[in-house]
Amino acid sequence: MATAVVTVLVVAVPTAMIPTPVFGREVGVTWWSWPVLAVTAVLSGLVFATYVRERGSAPDPALGEDRPSRFGVAGGVLTFFAVGCPVCNKIVLLALGASGALTWFAPLQPLLAVAAVGLLAYSLKVRLAGERACPVPAASRATR
Repeated sequence: MATAVVTVLVVAVPTAMIPTPVFGREVGVTWWSWPVLAVTAVLSGLVFATYVRERGSAPDPALGEDRPSRFGVAGGVLTFFAVGCPVCNKIVLLALGASGALTWFAPLQPLLAVAAVGLLAYSLKVRLAGERACPVPAASRATR
């Protein structure tokens, strides 16, 4: 849950989806930005949860359990570009200029959003495929 909240703040504050006096936005937030951010936050929280294990348990190197997922990181970065203001992004402005950002980059942002969610979902699938089941203690007769 905390990872989902942090994801929302890390993406929404610098992209000015959440208004602050520090960051501004020249182009309004699109209707699909909030659902994309919500799905990204949930998937990020789930991916992060796959890295949590009991204190003192060592990772299994054969499963590559501690290797960070590049797909999850790429999905988070793509979300940032997908929901951000197209003319506020310095990289896009340098590459395409203001008119190019609105003409070429803005129409690509929904595709970036789909790619971001897809990468996060794939990352979660890969992480869950490496998970092992843990035994659940049998309930005692007194608690049944």
